[in-house]
Amino acid sequence: MLQANNIKIEAEITKSCPQGSCCGPGLWNIYYNFLLNLNYTHRTKTIAFTDDLILATRGKTVIEAENIANIELTKISAWANANKIHFNEQKSKTMLLSRRKCKERKDLEIYLNIRPLTQVLNLKYLGIILDTKLTFREHINYITEKCSKLIFSLSESAKLIGD
Repeated sequence: MLQANNIKIEAEITKSCPQGSCCGPGLWNIYYNFLLNLNYTHRTKTIAFTDDLILATRGKTVIEAENIANIELTKISAWANANKIHFNEQKSKTMLLSRRKCKERKDLEIYLNIRPLTQVLNLKYLGIILDTKLTFREHINYITEKCSKLIFSLSESAKLIGD
């Protein structure tokens, strides 16, 4: 219960820590440590930063990588259910990274919580836009546009100061 200026606010918290609490990051690190150390195959790599997680799987074919990803996401879903955590499948995306020029299918069928994940052609992770061929063209275009806007704003500000 929180009381301020004679106003009482009550809320029942049934799980986790309130956002912004001092124990939230520590609790999340403990949870995440178990998630990152699940028994993944040797073809899987997990990369985590705060509450963002990348599950990278590799295979000799698209179908093999897809199967491995689905197996690993089943493990993650089971861990999440056991720990009363829900990963939002609508915010989760899948992307095929490949420099191959072969004629394999490129559409992925990867599932989280028994729901298909949206496949994207580029993905922003920690401020960097990754694309399917790792060319970074989208990221360069994004940064160029951002710099152009900044330069224009500075130019306009300099004109106002000069008057």
